[in-house]
Amino acid sequence: MLTLPNLLTLSRILTVPLLVALLWPAEIGARWTTGYMLAFGLYCLMGITDYFDGYLARAQGAVSKLGIFLDPIADKIMVGAVILMLAATRDISGLHIVAAMIILLREIAVSGLREFLAGLQVSVPVSRLAKWKTTFQLIALGALILAGAVPQFPFVQLVGIATLWAAAILTLVTGWDYLRVGIRHMD
Repeated sequence: MLTLPNLLTLSRILTVPLLVALLWPAEIGARWTTGYMLAFGLYCLMGITDYFDGYLARAQGAVSKLGIFLDPIADKIMVGAVILMLAATRDISGLHIVAAMIILLREIAVSGLREFLAGLQVSVPVSRLAKWKTTFQLIALGALILAGAVPQFPFVQLVGIATLWAAAILTLVTGWDYLRVGIRHMD
């Protein structure tokens, strides 16, 4: 259970409170660019560990049930926490909250659907389009964190918002794909 890939996954979960704490001063109205820069660095490190935990598990033949269980949870905790903090700090605001909510709601719905289908012993593999969704989502959130560190470069915020909407659109498409599979197995 305490393999390196599982430890990397657990480290992502345990690091989320620190990531939130680094963004917290902005939530109370203080623009702390250093906190955003540190949060961006931590976010990137968490993304790297996400890649390496899966890579190492496959390369070492150490894929475990715990890792299969924890990896998507770690991803959803990180994405959910970052979206909530960026909304609280108004880095995501106005109509763009809709894109963030689409992403959050899909994450919750697909998790529930996967759990339901697992009970029926139905596996739903991750599609290539879902991987693109995740890529856009991670770029969007990273760019929005970085935009708080470098407010003198407004194009970083624009990249974050544009990729957030791209992720939201892909979220709707892939969510519908998962739902169609799920509906076939419901009474």
